[in-house]
Amino acid sequence: MQVQNSPSLQPSAPLDAGVETAALRALLCEQPAEKCLQVEALSQAWHRGELASRPPAEHVRLPVPGRPQKPALVAADAVPRRSPHTREGHAALLHAVAHIEFNAINLALDCVYRFSACGREFIDDWLRVALEESQHYRLLAARLAELGHAYGDFDAHNGLWEMAVKTDHDLLARMALVPRLLEARGLDATPPIQAKLQSIKDSASLAILDIILRDEIGHVAIGDRWFRAACNARGLEPEAAFRMLLSEYAAPTPRPPFNRDARRKAGFSDSELDVFEQGWRR
Repeated sequence: MQVQNSPSLQPSAPLDAGVETAALRALLCEQPAEKCLQVEALSQAWHRGELASRPPAEHVRLPVPGRPQKPALVAADAVPRRSPHTREGHAALLHAVAHIEFNAINLALDCVYRFSACGREFIDDWLRVALEESQHYRLLAARLAELGHAYGDFDAHNGLWEMAVKTDHDLLARMALVPRLLEARGLDATPPIQAKLQSIKDSASLAILDIILRDEIGHVAIGDRWFRAACNARGLEPEAAFRMLLSEYAAPTPRPPFNRDARRKAGFSDSELDVFEQGWRR
């Protein structure tokens, strides 16, 4: 079942609204700036005690979350590669990061909406993630504006949300294959992006990437912690369960080089990273 023409969350959520309903409304909001405002309002309302957790009897499937008409979504290998040493390439690099951060807002909101039965601590964690991702998006959108561009100016791909849809029925799979797999890639990708920005002496964007990397370590750690809790509840060994889910969902295998320091802080063990560095096969 799909949701259409859903109302936007008002700046102050109704006192009788469940946090799940409010999260869904923010998730369905199409305009990035408005979505960020709704996330802020939602977080504040939750922490003021104005919203209770009221899990819906049935969760809707969301093949398409709230997003603007642009950027156009294309296959990952169809996104053009540009040199950051050109003005357009510089903006396209930051646009790619902004697209990831915008998607991450939706992913965190979807966790609140879909898996809130895990309890208050879970909701606290994923509202924190949604708020920080919205702050990242705002920083990048402002930086893009300084370069004469806006979110939507370049094509992007939809891999993060596609995996969210595939795992919308199972907390274990969601935590494994979105934060612990796809979002953890960002920990590895950030240092090379920072090196590109350093090569063009873009100190303003470097400062934003420092904030994002710091926060993303915490976000992946949250996903890792809830993944391990789900494994414990099902009597599964986490690292073996992670590899099992990679195979079951035909998900991309984690590939080196890894940002080991960041991944350790996020909950990965050296022995697990060694398995993938040595060329694990399904």
